[in-house]
Amino acid sequence: MSDPVRVMLVDDHTLFRKGLVELLDGRDAIRVVAATGSPAEALDIARELRPDVAIVDLNMPPHGGLALLRRLREEGWQGTSIVLTVSDAEDDMANALAGGARGYLLKDMEPDELVDAVRRAMRGETVVAPAMTLKLVSLLHPKRGAAAREDLFAELTPREREILQYLTQGMTNKAIARVLAISHETVKLHVRRILAKLKLSSRVEAAVLAIEHGAVPSRVAKH
Repeated sequence: MSDPVRVMLVDDHTLFRKGLVELLDGRDAIRVVAATGSPAEALDIARELRPDVAIVDLNMPPHGGLALLRRLREEGWQGTSIVLTVSDAEDDMANALAGGARGYLLKDMEPDELVDAVRRAMRGETVVAPAMTLKLVSLLHPKRGAAAREDLFAELTPREREILQYLTQGMTNKAIARVLAISHETVKLHVRRILAKLKLSSRVEAAVLAIEHGAVPSRVAKH
């Protein structure tokens, strides 16, 4: 059995922070090792405990979550950082990702989606809230011509295109499996093949590229 993912939570809203602890601790091999509302205290905790993941609020006194993440990097912390915020502003997301955050998530997301996002971020994926996927288009991929677009997606099977459409909606593998009445493992295999064919490293990149190029079938229903 692999070691649990050790998570530090940093959010100055006490009730929300305590709720996150209850949600995450002990789920899917996640262990919350610390939770604080103080960025200064978070630095001390990180120095002592060296958590694998820091889930950080964007707007905290005195200087905000991004300043905390910069300090952590300056001090040599090599863990995975995720911003969890109420802000759906494109500039805030751009600054967070440019500052080294592996994820940008919104506080209104479903609990299961948050747990899944933490696990995927630990595997090296960039994770963003479904509502932010469209706003990533201008941040990730330059525009390509129509011919290049057709070549890029030509190798995808109809089922892979269908699953790619659901990825553009921010759906988890489990949710896609339920909709298509197939197993979770089958969806995971399709996603791996999609990423390999598109030569990408994360489902977020695949979703953004598909939206940018209109490379998914319009017949797939929204969920």
